[in-house]
Amino acid sequence: MWKPFYTPQPILETVEPGYFEPVHPRPRERPMGLVGTVLGARHNLIANWLKEHYRSHVDTFRIGPRQVVVANTPESIKHVMATSNAIYERKSPQMRRALEFLLGDGLFISDGETWRQRRPLVADIVHKSRLPRFAPTMTGSARDLVARWETRAASETFDAHAEMAELTAEIIARTVFGSRLGRDAAAEVIGGFSEYQKRVDSFNLPFFLGVDNGLPVMRTRRLRKAVARVHAVVDQIVSCHLAGEGDADSMLELLVRRKQKSPELALDQAAIRHEAATIFMAGHETTASTLTWAWYCLARAPWIEERLHRELDEVLGVRPPELTDLPDLPYTRAVIEETLRLYPPVPLLPRQAGRADRIGDVSVEKAALVLVVPWLLHRAVDLWDEPNRFLPERFLGDRPPPYTYVPFAAGPRICAGLAFGLTEAILCLATLAQRFSLRLPPGVVAEPVCRLTLRPAGGLPVVAVPRR
Repeated sequence: MWKPFYTPQPILETVEPGYFEPVHPRPRERPMGLVGTVLGARHNLIANWLKEHYRSHVDTFRIGPRQVVVANTPESIKHVMATSNAIYERKSPQMRRALEFLLGDGLFISDGETWRQRRPLVADIVHKSRLPRFAPTMTGSARDLVARWETRAASETFDAHAEMAELTAEIIARTVFGSRLGRDAAAEVIGGFSEYQKRVDSFNLPFFLGVDNGLPVMRTRRLRKAVARVHAVVDQIVSCHLAGEGDADSMLELLVRRKQKSPELALDQAAIRHEAATIFMAGHETTASTLTWAWYCLARAPWIEERLHRELDEVLGVRPPELTDLPDLPYTRAVIEETLRLYPPVPLLPRQAGRADRIGDVSVEKAALVLVVPWLLHRAVDLWDEPNRFLPERFLGDRPPPYTYVPFAAGPRICAGLAFGLTEAILCLATLAQRFSLRLPPGVVAEPVCRLTLRPAGGLPVVAVPRR
């Protein structure tokens, strides 16, 4: 019934010898009306941008009476995320309302005094100085997955995204909670969050109609069931840990100790659950998405996969990778960073203006929706050579100019787990690619879809082919 108002854009992909442009929706030529915009946003948050948006720019338009500002130049991104962060520290009402049912007042969506008190705490827990303690868990979990893949039938097709989500959920469980999650519990968390993304309203129409803080999402039966699946697993592990059954070196134990040392932080069990759930969901989902898109790109670009394999073989031989190997694996890192450029796990970084301001030539109203859009920024034709091309080599030389590459956001609200997630992705890819190639069955189209995070629609069917 909605077809007259909204038609999804075709998905483009170019595969030629030595040249690969991964899947992306065709940019629109003309703007849609209000109904089309609402329907398009609820279908896919990255699929409705105009061709003119794929260059660095500051733009403003309205959805209903609400002003929307797209801040997508390096200068405007620095203004929003760093220089004037105090004005734009609040995540958008859409994001807050979409996630508050699942994450409570966790760090990802909190602001003000709650955020200022908890940010240093969480940043310390996932600080890069703790990577020597966490890295063996990352590689150990990846080796467990290698062992499972070795038992698969040669032609068995499976969903790479589900496998990567299970892997990263296990890693987060063992580092955050200090205990193995198990495949059944992992499946509950993964299934619950997938259903949550499918069912939650990530648009929040009342905000665009004038309600500055938006309205709480409708907690339908299916949405409640999805949240219950996630919370049941997290609550059980937190409760066990608080009862003394956790690992003394886990992130959660550090959180509990900080609660005991700093009662002024008001970290009751609900707050600890919210922060643990935030670390768990953000940590496993974003890295799983990155690894999934990396496998897709490698399967489509065998010359890039061959160079990756050559580096792994030369540096590692047959031994598994370790944290100390990372400086000697620059191409492996480049594959992950180029994947993050083309498929940032959170491709829109929405903020709400706390007061009137000015961004470039645009006057910003109080409560306006201000969008930094890595999906557009990372494909801007005036910032990147061949922006749609998968080319890891672009990350082997100089770093991209500041505020042109923001897969983990930037400024004070840069992802606290940046070092953890990047290290995890590199080590997991190295461990798995050392032993296997993944191949896509004929006819597979990996449509990128964003409701909260960027995933291939319906997963990514693959077959694991042993290398040795």
